[in-house]
Amino acid sequence: MILQYNARINPAALDQKMLSFIFIKTQDIIGVQKVGLLLAEIPEVLEVHDIAGEDGYLIKVRTNDSAGLVDLMRNTLSKIEGIISTRTTIVLETVKEDNKLVIPSKD
Repeated sequence: MILQYNARINPAALDQKMLSFIFIKTQDIIGVQKVGLLLAEIPEVLEVHDIAGEDGYLIKVRTNDSAGLVDLMRNTLSKIEGIISTRTTIVLETVKEDNKLVIPSKD
């Protein structure tokens, strides 16, 4: 089932050169996605994943630069009630980024 069609735009063309992944530890209990839904509303957040392990969420974020990332963390993430801590990984270079699914062959 096709969910939608998209155009793929070079992030540098929109001055969104910095890609980061942020692990977020929250007070949310299993099955409650209060923080996740708030994270999903932030324009710079491209993906929100409710994950297993110590952290509750993993988000994929695009910003202009490190100053934009700091601004996002200080002025947006810090205001979300229920976030206990964050761990940020900044991407130096992307080797592969794709959203295509592998369609299994029917033999």
